[in-house]
Formats: sequence, structure tokens, C-alpha cells
Amino acid sequence: MNITRENIDELNAVLKIDIAKEDYTEKVQKVLKDYRKSANIPGFRKGHVPMGLVQKQYGKAILVDEVNKLLQENLQKYLTEEKLDVLGNPLPKDQGDLNWESDDYSFEFELGLAPKFEVDLKPKKAIKNYKIIVDDEMIENQIKTIQKQFGKLTNKQEVAAGDEVSGSFVNEEEGFEKKTTFEVDKLKGKANTSAFVGAKVDDVVTISTKGLFKEAGDYRSFLGLSEEEAKEKNLEVSFKIEEVNNRVAADLDQDLFDKLYGPGVISSVTELKEKIKEEGEGQFKQQSDQQLLNDVTEALIENTEFDLPAEFLKKWIQRSGEKELTVEQAEEEYARSEKGLRYQLIEGKVIADNKLQITFEEIKAFAKEMIKAQMAQYGQTDPADEELEGIAARILSNQDEVKRLSEQLMNKKLLDFFKENVKLEEKEVTFDTFVKEVYN
Repeated sequence: MNITRENIDELNAVLKIDIAKEDYTEKVQKVLKDYRKSANIPGFRKGHVPMGLVQKQYGKAILVDEVNKLLQENLQKYLTEEKLDVLGNPLPKDQGDLNWESDDYSFEFELGLAPKFEVDLKPKKAIKNYKIIVDDEMIENQIKTIQKQFGKLTNKQEVAAGDEVSGSFVNEEEGFEKKTTFEVDKLKGKANTSAFVGAKVDDVVTISTKGLFKEAGDYRSFLGLSEEEAKEKNLEVSFKIEEVNNRVAADLDQDLFDKLYGPGVISSVTELKEKIKEEGEGQFKQQSDQQLLNDVTEALIENTEFDLPAEFLKKWIQRSGEKELTVEQAEEEYARSEKGLRYQLIEGKVIADNKLQITFEEIKAFAKEMIKAQMAQYGQTDPADEELEGIAARILSNQDEVKRLSEQLMNKKLLDFFKENVKLEEKEVTFDTFVKEVYN
């Protein structure tokens, strides 16, 4: 067998694999002998079928199968030994009808080669690293929410501002019905609020879904529609008031503090505020870290220039699926996936150049820390290492879980690396400012 490579350019090559008769004869003959032992052909005892008949009936199929096995095995071996960094998979060139009556065969494969490039981790413009703070207004709002959550409900017959009403939004023509409970203060506009204030249990209020609530998230929570859907449909809905309750806020006393954090953990409003700030900023850190990872990704893609074997990749996309795509469909798919492919190459180089690869032991340790954190949420603050090992072993026996944990750990490694090596500019913002800057 002989394998030769012709480099068309830096990103494209053609492999030619020549297979001679002596490369496959022994394997083909062995399979034919095995077939002869088990062949069940009328007129002959099992194991006594003439080899010529076995050859005639099965010879070509076995030849094709063995040559293809030999081809794939040596193709992959060559790519590994030559350390060729290829994109996609080798594509067999169309060679017309191959003459299987011949003794020797030649096959050609197109290769798309990964580009050579360097990654500049020091962009001219620093990347914003948001630090989201919990301001006094957010703390006060959270305290009010806690007081309501742990407060006492008083049943009423008539709706007043600040009350909670229960019932169902209904539009019979559209077949729309949503049972819900919401605070009157969450309604948007004087007209909507006035429709409820003063109404009594069993009264029916008629309103429109468009512009019904102050906050976008409340549409989904209380109406079952997004804000855009509620605006677009603009349904006229009836709401029969089934129950009215006034929630009396809980006192900010030791009893409430103990319910929130356990006996004696905090003992004053000042400590409660500090705790809320600490927890809130801890939660916001996940969002700011994810945004930093997104921003660094975008910057690296924008600032790292290299060419791709585009025509090869389009052809590979066209042929690689269960169903072959049209040229136009392959073009569209390539356009959608090019950016992601570029980042995969950049990320792979950053990982390789900086030895950020992860080991199974690191994955196991990461899994145990996650298990420990989850157990702490349920009051198990000091689990035995044997217990953690057992749970981790069960999780890591699932390949999908291993893949998921590996991706999370690699993201963490990359994030830590970027924080140390990329030019960043820390910006302290409130959550509202963060949302405006990032999502608007």
C-alpha cells in the first residue's frame, strides 16, 4: 500500500491511496473460508460447499468490504502519524465507476487543513469586566419581598391597592384561559388598576392583554404569554375574581431572621442587608462572568484573522448529514456555522498553547465540589468523602454527564485564564445598568 499527499495550497490537500492485490488477498481469503464453513446452500452439506461457488456468490461483496476497511484504517493511521490537523472528514473524490475486476485500486480524498495562526490576547481596546453591585434600592426591594413572602394573608371581599387577587383570565373565542394570582400593584396604568380596585369577589373585570403589566416577566408569569404576544394578540379578557387577600408584611425581627438563615446566624436588619448584598452579588457574578466570556470570545474572533478552506467545508457540510443538502443549503449552513468554527479553532489553540487541557481527576474533583454545594443547600454541610466518591462515580459513569461537566470545567479554566491574561477594564454597575448596556 502506498499513500501520497499533494498539497494544493496551505488549506487544501489531496491524499492518494494505492492498494495492491497483496494488501487484501490474505484477508479476503480468510473471510471466504469462514463463509464456506457456515454457508447454507441447497444441494451441499454445511461446510462442504465448493470454494469456487462461495467465491462466485460472495467474493465481490467481501472484496469491496475488506478493501474499504483497509482504506479507512490506513487513512486514519496516516492522518494520526503525520499529525495532520484536518477540518471535517476526508471527502472521497468522485472517480466514476471503479473496476472491481482489477487487482490494484487507487482512491483519492480531499482534505481541508486547519489554518496556522497566532492569538493576540492583548487587544488595543480593553474588554469590560462588569462587577454588578447590589445597591440600596435593590436591597430595600428584596427586604419588602421577604416581608411579603413570610407575611400573613388576610382574606377580604373587596379589592384595594396592594391586594392579591386570584381568578382566571378568559377569552372564550380564542379558547384562552389562564388561572393565576397577582398583586394589583403589578398592573400597568391607572385604567387597569381602577378596573380592579373596588371590585368584589365574584365580580367580573374586562381588560385587554396589551399593556397590562409593568414588568415584561409578569406577562409570562400571570398571563402565560410573552409581552410581545400579549401586545400582538391584544385580547380582550374577562377576569372573575375568585379570592382577594391582603398580605400583612412580616416584622423584621429575630423570628424572621431565623426562618431565613437558621437560628442566630444574623441578628439585625444591618446584618440582613449585608447578607442580601453578599448573596445577590454572588449570583450576579455568574452573569457577569458569562458576559465576560462572551465578550472575550467576540473580541478574539474579531481580532484573530485567518482563512478557512471554505469550499471544502461547504462540500463537506453538503455531504456529511443523513440527507445530502443542496449547494444553496450548504452555503447557508456554512454561513451560520463559520463564526462558531472560527472560535473552536481559536479556543483549541489557546488551550493547547497554554496547556489548559483537563484530566479525569480534575473532572471528578469538580463533580465532587458541585455535589457538595448541592448537598449544602439541603442542610448537609459536611458530607463524608466516601459518600461524595460514590455519588461522583455514579454521575461519571454517564458519558453525557462527563461531557457536560467537562464543558463547564473548561469554561471555568478559560475564564480564569482570560481574567489573568486578557486586557480588561473593570466596570462597577447596578444590575439595571448592566442589563441596559448588555441587552439593549
